Amino acid sequence: MPFKDVVSWTGILSSYVRNENHEQALRLFDSMLNSSQYPNEFTFSSVLRSCSALGEFDYGTLIQAYMIKNGFDSNPILASALIDLYSKGNCTEEAYKVFECVDGGDTVSWTSMISSLVQAQKWSQALQLYIRMIEKKVPPNEFTFVKLLAASGSLGSSSGKLVHAHMILLGIELNVILKTALVDMYSKCHRMEDAVKVSNQTPERDVFLWTAIISGFIQNMKVKEAIAALSEMVMSGIVPNNFSYSTILNASSSILSLELGEQVHSRVIKAGLEDDISVGNALIDMYMKCSNLIDNALRVFRGMTSPNVITWTSLIAGFAKHGFEEDSFRSFEEMRALGLAPNSFTLSSILGACSTMKSHSQTMKLHGYIIKIKADCDIVVGNALVDAYAGLGMVDEARCVIRKMDHRDAITYTCLATRINQMGYHDRALEIIKYMNKDDVKMDGFSMSSFLSAAAGLGSMNAGMQLHCFSVKSGLRCWLSVSNGLVDLYGKCGCIHDAHRAFGEITEPDVASWNGWISGLASNGYISSALSAFEDMRLVGVKPDLVTFLLVLFACSRGGLVDLGLEYFHSMRETHGIAPQLDHYVCLIDLLGRAGQLEEAMGVIKTMPFRPDALIYKTLLSATKLHGNVPLGEDMARQGIDLDPSDPAFYILLANLYDRSGRSDLSEKAHGLMRERGLTKNPCQSWMEIRNQIHHFTAEDRSHPQINQIHEKIESLMTEFKYRGYLYRDNRDKSYHSEKLAVAFGLLSTPSKAPILIIKNTRICMDCHYFVMLVTELVDREIILREGNRVHSFKKGNCSCRGY
Repeated sequence: MPFKDVVSWTGILSSYVRNENHEQALRLFDSMLNSSQYPNEFTFSSVLRSCSALGEFDYGTLIQAYMIKNGFDSNPILASALIDLYSKGNCTEEAYKVFECVDGGDTVSWTSMISSLVQAQKWSQALQLYIRMIEKKVPPNEFTFVKLLAASGSLGSSSGKLVHAHMILLGIELNVILKTALVDMYSKCHRMEDAVKVSNQTPERDVFLWTAIISGFIQNMKVKEAIAALSEMVMSGIVPNNFSYSTILNASSSILSLELGEQVHSRVIKAGLEDDISVGNALIDMYMKCSNLIDNALRVFRGMTSPNVITWTSLIAGFAKHGFEEDSFRSFEEMRALGLAPNSFTLSSILGACSTMKSHSQTMKLHGYIIKIKADCDIVVGNALVDAYAGLGMVDEARCVIRKMDHRDAITYTCLATRINQMGYHDRALEIIKYMNKDDVKMDGFSMSSFLSAAAGLGSMNAGMQLHCFSVKSGLRCWLSVSNGLVDLYGKCGCIHDAHRAFGEITEPDVASWNGWISGLASNGYISSALSAFEDMRLVGVKPDLVTFLLVLFACSRGGLVDLGLEYFHSMRETHGIAPQLDHYVCLIDLLGRAGQLEEAMGVIKTMPFRPDALIYKTLLSATKLHGNVPLGEDMARQGIDLDPSDPAFYILLANLYDRSGRSDLSEKAHGLMRERGLTKNPCQSWMEIRNQIHHFTAEDRSHPQINQIHEKIESLMTEFKYRGYLYRDNRDKSYHSEKLAVAFGLLSTPSKAPILIIKNTRICMDCHYFVMLVTELVDREIILREGNRVHSFKKGNCSCRGY
């Protein structure tokens, strides 16, 4: 063309934009300006679309300046393009300024601004802007309602119903696009009946509507219905697309169904979609989560021609999940070498691998990289850093990350509380509630369950009951994790009736709910009830897991039910297809050892498919002490010390075995060997909560402000034992054990009829056990003492453990 005018330039430029060749479009625009041709509103619109697509926000602001200079600043078409540009750059305020500068505006500019607010997750503001739009008499169109329904899906069904009602009131025709948006909204609001009803209002359906229905069922954990919808879709003649299959594959991952995932994989191959990036990513994720092997996931990965950052992230996370942390790091470096920038989920996955490996250096190295690429402002990455540092025990570093974060949410504090809780600092975990309140961060179900776990670990009924009340008041009680946390709390605090009530209020208990209830019963001495609960669980169709069988074996061990325990152990593999792990063998050895079947326990150690660890030897050593088998006890102690010479428990258990067998000389040798090696016994501690304050007691420690009155109380109790003729031999070495101090303090400091709850960090000795039983014969009080995962409930001279 010898002469090119603005129409020529705009025509060719818009062609490049339509074909998504945005770099060339911007180069053409520069050439146009150099040729002294002035762009019109359509030219600017095309150029702004290219700027949005490329993320060229600086260039976009230059275009805006040029538009203002040439009098296009109030053009509604260009305003919509500018709003879109700034929205994609997360600059909502700038987008709103552009919108406010437009006189009146049209449907497109109003819809663009509503879309911008929805994209920025400012859903309430989007609905408020819609109200202004109606007041200004600007008519909404179907795309306006699509955006409003997206906002309503996050605000709740009340907002969604109002938008739907207004759509009907204005006579907006219900087409397939609107039906898809309505189905998506009702699905997110957990109203699948309404979603299905909307989809059936007109016969028109396409692949996107069907995919929205399938996705909705999966969001609401109705996988069977989702599969039925996929079958109905195929029967209606609509071919599923990549998103349809990806959605079903994601469902397979969520319910850990390898069989379903493999069936979908075969359909994917028949449909010729195995090369699709979204399907490939879903397949890798499914195989990594559902299979014990990584071969299939690797095969899918190697068959992908252009893996993207999501592909690599699934691979990195999968390696970490399966314990291949080194492969995780190698894949991370390989991804970066290919020029792919990691996203927030990639970084959080690799930080999770650091935490699993307990690698301080890798974590700090990654932290440096995150700061370098300015990803530390991302809340997902910040939360992953908090979790990684706290998981390594570097709580101060985790708190430092929190202080530097621009924004904190419930996940931030839940990560910190959970990790501190795992370290055993339950009181410090509960203190995090104050920081959440100060930061105006609301608890969710996960943070609530974490705090309930801390209260249970601490044995703090006051904190637990306050959390229970708050969960009811805030509506968090409906969360299954919160209900499970309440069952655990009351079970660990010896309030089995409250635990039963909390369990009974769960509409559909899952395996964790049943495990919590069985654990509560077994640890409180209700052995037959615990085993009955296990049978009830099976009858209602909930499949037991590894934890369930640990609890069942624990119950059999504490109840002396050897034959039944062996039967349950063998049924794991034979009936339930669950391979026993090392922890199950520890329980089995404890079961046999307590019953005096020491040779059978030794046989288990020799034939089990695992190499014995220190806990195995300690468990059988404890049993030899109980039954006075010195030779076997010496053998267990020797093997245990060879395995872990720095563990003081072996020397202490061996010394106790000698003491019980009347060999005090050998007992002193064991203690001497322990001292020579610089080992010290962890101090036995007991603690209890009185009026929201935790009181700690250690044997022979006189730091408590009421220690003199406590000692006097112990002396007066033992004097009363002698006066009543109780057969209690005063052992001066054990007179002031921590649990005795706690019992005496509880009697002095609590109301006369209130139960006394004591937590102990080690097993109660036989002398203290007998002492507490006699105390409850003297006074009409229930004394609940928890040691590890076992609760002793003393009442009227008896204990729930029945001496076993």
